Amino acid sequence: MKRIIIAIAIMALAAASPAWAQKKDVNYDESKVGPYVLENPLVFANGKKVKSVKDWPRRRSEILEIFQSEMYGRMPEAPETLVTEVIEEGQTMAGTALRRQVRMWFAKDKTGPWIDWLVITPAHANGPVPTVILLNYEGNHTVLPDKEIIVTDSWMRGGVNRKANPEARGILSDPSSITRIPADVLVAKGYALVTACYADISPDPDPGERGPDGKLLQEDFAYTRIFSLWGKRDPSRTDNTTCLAAWAWGLRRGMDMIEQDPMLDESRVVLTGYSRLGKAALIAGAFDERFPVVVPNQTGGGGVPLAKRNFGETITTEMNSFPHWYCKAYGRYAGHEDIMPFDQHLLLACIAPRALLVEGFDQPWFDTKGEFLSVQAASPVWRFLKKPGLPDVSWPDDYDTSAIGPVLGYVRRDLDHGLSMFDWIWMLDFADRQFGR
Repeated sequence: MKRIIIAIAIMALAAASPAWAQKKDVNYDESKVGPYVLENPLVFANGKKVKSVKDWPRRRSEILEIFQSEMYGRMPEAPETLVTEVIEEGQTMAGTALRRQVRMWFAKDKTGPWIDWLVITPAHANGPVPTVILLNYEGNHTVLPDKEIIVTDSWMRGGVNRKANPEARGILSDPSSITRIPADVLVAKGYALVTACYADISPDPDPGERGPDGKLLQEDFAYTRIFSLWGKRDPSRTDNTTCLAAWAWGLRRGMDMIEQDPMLDESRVVLTGYSRLGKAALIAGAFDERFPVVVPNQTGGGGVPLAKRNFGETITTEMNSFPHWYCKAYGRYAGHEDIMPFDQHLLLACIAPRALLVEGFDQPWFDTKGEFLSVQAASPVWRFLKKPGLPDVSWPDDYDTSAIGPVLGYVRRDLDHGLSMFDWIWMLDFADRQFGR
């Protein structure tokens, strides 16, 4: 019973937000969705068409520049120095898997911020294995009931005295948990798992949280940890790097590590995450072509759904509750989505022609129909690049997999907000097809 209570509490802290609770003045009526115009992903900003496959990289770069200047802020460059150190290793899961804990530094003398990665690989593997990478909310120790896994000392939103809760060890392996990271299933299927706590990269204060000096933590404290690598922020800029961009940058560094690891196959990597970390996975996948399979889950507004629909979560609620996730420029579109020169379908298009599966959550706040329409609007880019697009079906019902195509797909479900076994099975089946397994 104690573990169940802890599980519910942790998942609630990770998923809930004041914005979700404050549904006043939020539109949940499809009849009130006015007309809107979406930009053609295959037309340059100057009105010229993308005429050939060779033109697409230039259009893709143009789109990514829009999202940097208008929404997520600047995506930092790869670090000049990246040092990885195995700080602990051993067998886990009754000997069926190998555990490695890898500390990643960005200075040769191992000073400054770091990220602790947990790497779980099948003990029976004969060579490099396909890998799932994602960030977790409450610490690597929540993934397995393994006492050797280090409890992060990073500042933790909603934690015990703002620290990770050691009592939550292994909670994500509990079948009764709302969210699962099923390391046992991954290992049984021959996959490795790579994960790190997002708080190692950037703290994520809740709206209204204040420090001892009374200052809102979202204003400055949110931009600590990994942000120390990028120098002092310029308050006059409207495109400063945001926390979402930082988390995405962290996932890209995870890919750097995968490329260096002889036990992991960098050509067979699945990038995923849910809620705000689904947004981060989406951004990382859009900016970094090394990720062959991208599976954002339940991203909500600011992720996959079309902003111009003004349905459920909106730019107004996003900027009011999570200003550290978005750059200042994005705020100019709050209540004025009609003047946006972009929408989220363009970000999805930047993943083409790689594999993309969007997993939705049938709760109005997350605008799952807006997600489907976003995927649908991006689909022509896959076809243009000689890959199958989204299957020609209407918005599917919950658990209907008919919209999952060979390389582009959409699926949704009801129940709770979190990574369920339904999500994992859809994801792994989709990945297996990409990898010819």
